Amino acid sequence: MLKNGKLKLPDKLGGLVSGFDDKEMKNGGSDPVLESGEELEIMEPNGIELGHKENAYEFDDLVNDTDVDNEDAFRTRKRPDKDGSGQVSVMEVIAADEKRSDVEYELSQKEINLEKLRRIASMGLPDGGGLRATAWKLLLGYLSPSHDLWEKELTENRQKYAMLKEELLLSPSEYTRVKEDAMISAELSGEHDDAGPLKRQGISHGDHPLSIVKASAWHHYFKHTEIAEQIDRDLLRTHPDMKFFSGESSFSKKNREAMRKILLLFAKLNPAIRYVQGMNEVLAPIFYVFSTDTDEQNAVNAEADSFSCFVRLLSDSVDHFCQQLDNSPVGILSTLSRLAELLKENDEELWKHLEFTTKVKPQFYAFRWITLLLTQEFNFQSILRIWDSLLSNPFGIQDMLLRICCAMLLCMKSRLLSGDFAANLRLLQHYPDINIEHLLRVAQDLSADTSSYSLSL
Repeated sequence: MLKNGKLKLPDKLGGLVSGFDDKEMKNGGSDPVLESGEELEIMEPNGIELGHKENAYEFDDLVNDTDVDNEDAFRTRKRPDKDGSGQVSVMEVIAADEKRSDVEYELSQKEINLEKLRRIASMGLPDGGGLRATAWKLLLGYLSPSHDLWEKELTENRQKYAMLKEELLLSPSEYTRVKEDAMISAELSGEHDDAGPLKRQGISHGDHPLSIVKASAWHHYFKHTEIAEQIDRDLLRTHPDMKFFSGESSFSKKNREAMRKILLLFAKLNPAIRYVQGMNEVLAPIFYVFSTDTDEQNAVNAEADSFSCFVRLLSDSVDHFCQQLDNSPVGILSTLSRLAELLKENDEELWKHLEFTTKVKPQFYAFRWITLLLTQEFNFQSILRIWDSLLSNPFGIQDMLLRICCAMLLCMKSRLLSGDFAANLRLLQHYPDINIEHLLRVAQDLSADTSSYSLSL
C-alpha cells in the first residue's frame, strides 16, 4: 500500500504491502517490478563486471586474514576489528558502565523519552543485557513510548505473525489438517447431544496438488518454491564465520529456518518485490540482536518481532530494490545523486576528482552500501554500532546512511585523490579498516539540508 510515493505500513502487522499499484501506473505497466530471486548487482561501466553479487562474500586483499579476536558468535567474514588494537582502558570501561546505566534508566521509565534515547543510542548502545534489542524496537516504532502498553502490543503482534505464518507458509494440506484438528478439538470440548461420527471436509479437484488451475491453493504454494530455494542459498552464505548463522549445528539451523520464514513471508506479502538477494543481510542484524536478548520471552519470540521490525526498516528503502523505479524520484539513482550532491557540498575537490577526473560514479560502489545498509562493508560488531546511529537519527535512516557513505569517501580522501579509476574502484568496493567512532563523528559533522529527509514508519 502506498501513500504519496512511500510504502505505507498498516496498523500493527495487518496486510502489509500488497502491491505497488500507484508506482506501477507511473512507470507504465503493472508487471511485477522484480523477478523472483533476482540479484542485486553493482552497476557496470562499459559492460565490465565490477563486483557482482556472487563475489560479495569474498574478501579483498586490502584486508588481512586475521579473525576478529572475540567470542565465536562475533567472528564474521574474517575481517579484523576496525576499531584499533582491541585494548580497553579503564576510562573506557567507566564510560561504558555509565552509558549502560543511562540506557537502563531510560528504558525503565513509565514513559520513554525518545529524544533522550536517540541521543544515547547515537553514541552507541551497550552490548548484552537486551538493551539494544529493546532500544531498536522503540527506535523503529515497534514499541510505543508508553511502557504499560508493551505487553499488549507484543502479544497482539506476535499472535498476528503466527496467524500469517499459518495462512501463508503452510502447504494447503497442512493448513487443512490444522483447521480440521481445531474443529475436532472444538467439537470434543463442547457439549453435543448428537454423538454421530465426525465429518471430514472434502478436497475439491481444483485444490489437488497436481491441479493446473491458477486459482488453486497448490499453484500459489508451488509458485514460491524458486524463491524459497534462493533464500536458502543466501542464508547459507550469511556471515559464514559466525556460528549463530553458519554451520550444521541444530542452533544455526534453527536460526536460518526462522530467517527463512521471515523472508519467505515478506516475499508472499509483497508480490511486486518478492525477495531480492541481499535482504538476508539486512535481516541478519535485527534477528541476531533480538535472538540474543537476555529476556527469555523476547528471545523466544525473536522471529515474530524481527519480521515486524524488518518490514518497518525496509519501508524507508524498499524502492531501492525495485529496478523499474531506478529512475524515479524514489529510486536508487535518485538516492545516489543525493550522495554525490552531499559530497560536492562538503568537499568539492574530491567530488570533482571522482566525478570527472577518474569517472568513478557512485553507482559503481555505493549501490551496495545503500541498498544493504552497509552490512557488507564492515565486521558484525561495527555493523551493530553503525545501526545504532542509523536507527537513532531524528531525520531518518536514509539521512544518516548518506552521511556515513559520504564520510567513508572523505576519510579516504588522500588515497582517492592519488588513485586512478581502477585503484579507486577497488578501494571503495572493498572498503579498508577504519575507526568506526571516527567515521561516525565525521558523518555527524557534515553539513547537509536534512529538511527533506524523513523516516516513514
